[in-house]
Amino acid sequence: MAWTCSGTSNTALIDNMWKNGLITDARVKEAFLKVDRAHYSPSMPYQDSPQPIGHHATISAPHMHAAAIEHMLSYILPSSTSPAPRVLDVGSGSGYLTHVLAELVGDRGLVVGLEHIEALKVLGETNMGKSAEGRRLLESGKVRFRVGDGRKGWHEAAREGEEALGKGWDVIHVGASAVQVPPQLLEQMKAPGCMFIPVDDDEGGYSQHVWRIEKDGNGEVTRKKLFGVRYVPLTDAP
Repeated sequence: MAWTCSGTSNTALIDNMWKNGLITDARVKEAFLKVDRAHYSPSMPYQDSPQPIGHHATISAPHMHAAAIEHMLSYILPSSTSPAPRVLDVGSGSGYLTHVLAELVGDRGLVVGLEHIEALKVLGETNMGKSAEGRRLLESGKVRFRVGDGRKGWHEAAREGEEALGKGWDVIHVGASAVQVPPQLLEQMKAPGCMFIPVDDDEGGYSQHVWRIEKDGNGEVTRKKLFGVRYVPLTDAP
């Protein structure tokens, strides 16, 4: 179904994903409409397919980003129990999903894009700066890009006045495949919290599935295998 969703404009792309049931929540649709994929994809931005962005990295197909958000949506949106959601986007690449996530976390939310390659961290910042809304998010500190090993997660200090909310993550999105779920990411998930991560099924990484991992308020972890995928691997920086 995904290959039928490409369009000639950002609006057409998102409308086609909506019509084909790849986006089902109106809030998700609105967030995607606010972010022009042409600012983040170097070629054929409105084609529903992955695109290379250099450094052996890709920007995932739009329908994959939509699936990630919808599977984690209840944790991304602000709520009475989490008024300022903290989201870690591991392997943020061109910054596209990082920006869409920032449109959903509310005025007090925080999204951190984490890359292990400095040039990709700069790429994400640069791309977000192409729009007035992206510049506003960066200048406000609501979106931050960092360089680090995504397998180890990231410790981002709480903002002033929000120390009581902790340093953990309500949501962790991983945009590259892991040999196994990194224990540091599990530790850094809040309780409750949620992770969306592709994991290798075999030693060679030829078969992969996305897992949705939840941690409840008591810290108990449950895992659900969602669907097969093909992602670039989480690796050491060159």
